[in-house]
Amino acid sequence: MAYGAPVIDDRGGTLAGVEMLTEDEGDDVKDPGVDPTTSGDEDLAAVPVIARLSFLDRFLPLWLGLAMAIGIVVGRTLPGVASRLAATQVTSGTSLPIFIGLLVMMYPVLAKVRYDRLTTVTRDRRLLISSLVLNWLVGPAVMFALAWLFLGDLAPYRTGLIIVGLARCIAMVLIWNDLSGGNREAGAVLVALNSLFQILAFALLGYFYLKTLPSWLGLATQGLTFSIAKIAATVGIFLGVPLVAGYLTRLWGERTRGREWYESTLLPRLGPFALYGLLYTVVILFALQGRTITAHPGDVARIALPLLCYFAIMWTGSFALGRALGLPYDRTATLAFTAAGNNFELAIAVTIDVFGVTSGEALAGVVGPLIEVPVLVGLVYVSLWAKRRWYDAPVEVTR
Repeated sequence: MAYGAPVIDDRGGTLAGVEMLTEDEGDDVKDPGVDPTTSGDEDLAAVPVIARLSFLDRFLPLWLGLAMAIGIVVGRTLPGVASRLAATQVTSGTSLPIFIGLLVMMYPVLAKVRYDRLTTVTRDRRLLISSLVLNWLVGPAVMFALAWLFLGDLAPYRTGLIIVGLARCIAMVLIWNDLSGGNREAGAVLVALNSLFQILAFALLGYFYLKTLPSWLGLATQGLTFSIAKIAATVGIFLGVPLVAGYLTRLWGERTRGREWYESTLLPRLGPFALYGLLYTVVILFALQGRTITAHPGDVARIALPLLCYFAIMWTGSFALGRALGLPYDRTATLAFTAAGNNFELAIAVTIDVFGVTSGEALAGVVGPLIEVPVLVGLVYVSLWAKRRWYDAPVEVTR
């Protein structure tokens, strides 16, 4: 099998030992003379998952923890920080410093997507339909149920978690997909489709899950006020702008310098800024939320519990569905990780812009990445075990 440029992770680092096909190769291309039973996947599986993460991603929970600690210290020692951050408003609820951080953490991820590969997945109706159903029907419904079950008495956190459930994967899911041996092109295309769906459907689904469905079920939503138009405008700004910028960047880079240069030279330079933007935003948020967090540490634990349940339910159910549909392992893994992952960047942007930077809704969005990273790393190990158990097992031939 011929290989091309190394896989670039969402932060721009190189996943050691993981390579990707060149753009001219299909899923079923084989390299003459290479035994498919002993190459590629076995070499990949021999490298520990943690070792295949870039340095930045390997210690992401640590960086997030440090950013939170720094933010809390800043908030406690500089009591005037809130008024200074809010001095220049870009949108009605987002100050200029936060606006910049949110856009910076979205743009590199969307510059990575291969927008010219939609047909590679749209031809696989089982994968496409399953992914759309899991992401846009099952996922939001599961998060809605968990949010009401665990946070029924804490409306701000509950609302924040429901918004997280509506923000479907476009970011670090590509890393987990690569580490698990998932189909890289399918993962990238599903990320692109989710990006487009979020621009079109996020606001309507938000109104349905935050207002309409609770009313149908007789659940109390007193005190919850928001504008569907504002949610739509926020998604258009914080997802639409980096999506267009990412698409134009790839178009320009590939036309002027070629895909190999774009993915092996430019993306590694752009990629780390997604992490820098996330950490910068977390510092600001925790500077503003510091007093609330130190006064109510149990609230953070309560937000974490439904998130843990969500990842377990969505990943396990999606992987089981892929097996039941007869999908090959690589597409089953892709289906599972794209269904279990969430776009916390967008959720943070929406909750800040609609509810305010010091809101409980914003805090629920910020807690998400801290839980997602270790859980999905663990699920990568589970996925590789499932591959060995159900997909790589030798077939007994009866005579």
